[in-house]
Amino acid sequence: MHTVVVGTSGTTVEDVIAVARGNARIELSDSAVAALTAAREIVDALAAKPEPVYGVSTGFGALATRHIGHDLRAQLQRNIVRSHAAGMGPRVEREVVRALMFLRLKTVASGHTGVRPEVAQTMADVLNAGITPVVHEYGSLGCSGDLAPLSHCALALMGEGDAEGPDGTVRPAGELLAAHGIAPVELREKEGLALLNGTDGMLGMLIMALADLQSLYTCADITAALSLEALLGTEKVLAPELHAIRPHPGQAASAANMSAVLKGSELTGHFQEEEAPRVQDAYSVRCAPQVAGAGRDTLAHALLVAERELASAVDNPVVLPDGRVESNGNFHGAPVAYVLDFLAIAAADLGSIAERRTDRLLDKNRSHGLPPFLADDAGVDSGLMIAQYTQAALVSEMKRLAVPASADSIPSSAMQEDHVSMGWSAARKLRTTVGNLTRIIAVELYAATRAIELRRGLTPAPASQAAITALRAAGVEGPGPDRFLAPDLAAAEAFVRDGRLIAAVEPVTGPLA
Repeated sequence: MHTVVVGTSGTTVEDVIAVARGNARIELSDSAVAALTAAREIVDALAAKPEPVYGVSTGFGALATRHIGHDLRAQLQRNIVRSHAAGMGPRVEREVVRALMFLRLKTVASGHTGVRPEVAQTMADVLNAGITPVVHEYGSLGCSGDLAPLSHCALALMGEGDAEGPDGTVRPAGELLAAHGIAPVELREKEGLALLNGTDGMLGMLIMALADLQSLYTCADITAALSLEALLGTEKVLAPELHAIRPHPGQAASAANMSAVLKGSELTGHFQEEEAPRVQDAYSVRCAPQVAGAGRDTLAHALLVAERELASAVDNPVVLPDGRVESNGNFHGAPVAYVLDFLAIAAADLGSIAERRTDRLLDKNRSHGLPPFLADDAGVDSGLMIAQYTQAALVSEMKRLAVPASADSIPSSAMQEDHVSMGWSAARKLRTTVGNLTRIIAVELYAATRAIELRRGLTPAPASQAAITALRAAGVEGPGPDRFLAPDLAAAEAFVRDGRLIAAVEPVTGPLA
């Protein structure tokens, strides 16, 4: 099994994916253990002093003015976890919780939190055992970080609350820890607070969304090329010299992908040979690289933000190398929240343009010779009429989800936390957006491949034919009389989601961006 070693200098996108989705094993480096030990010595020294230090010997948030005596500090740390584990609603997905826990461990291991090495090791042990705390949909305002979700994870480390075992069964966390020989942690000064204060949930969801969207943008270039081909459009708009004079890198990459897919096609370039010749293709076809390319550049910006956050130690207060323990605002989720919302906007537009191409393929007045709704016997058969309805409903929801969560703020904690990021909410709606985009691209794929097969007498590009052949082998049927359509659409969705569309095309085109 792949092993991820957690050190003091952050982690990588690849490591987060490996732990969250690949169940990679986690180890703490020697440098991390040394940093944890050194920081803990600073916290212990401050805890012994009579002067109050926030998070060490005081209450939290609006209650930070109360000094807490030695005899109540363990209770203080337990209580913050218990009281903050106040989530409600449906359970959050296992991969999100694993990313959340791993990223909190990443910050703990930095040596800036003051957590003891044994607590960090327990966090690694729980992940390695495949134990996943039950975390709920609602409870985070994205400031001070993802408090409720992280609290539910910390609660499980204490042997309290519920968790899912590696067999998928939900049981009391204490039972699962005991079954795997893991002793519950007894929290000491600052440790409860340090386990709760971070952007880890929203960051984990950002990283997984980036991985999914990078694949989907390539799939969207492929389906856009297939639609252009099916509509007998011109590939001349994809010429690299045209995109060089507007040097957005994402645009050039999308155009290059489409050109690679269309190479050798007999269907392109017929747009001036019809009874009503076209001077230009419609925007949804001609401007595909510009729209998808802008989204690609948005992905690149979001990845930059994610990498910066991965290199960060997000906690409050933090232990500095010179021995100071200082309060700060680094837990605020604004940097992550903004790009989560930005990605939702770009994805909604990509879904919208894909739906417009699908609608054009189905409309006999705009499809340049294709049968109405790509039906076998139009009137008796409805063809893909309602597949486009489904696609349109998905697009409509994506547009609603594109409204930025980060533009909102609801004050909390008696106005101490009076401006929050809503980054967790931005991340949750982006996950829905990613799922919708996958389905929208699948519907375009389904329609475009059927349309190409209906262009009898003209040979599609070799890459297009490879995609069609692989899709048919995956159980998605081609043209013919009406049939139960939902299974075909579900199979097309899986074909896109698990990377088989890209895998089918790249042996012909070479690697796509």
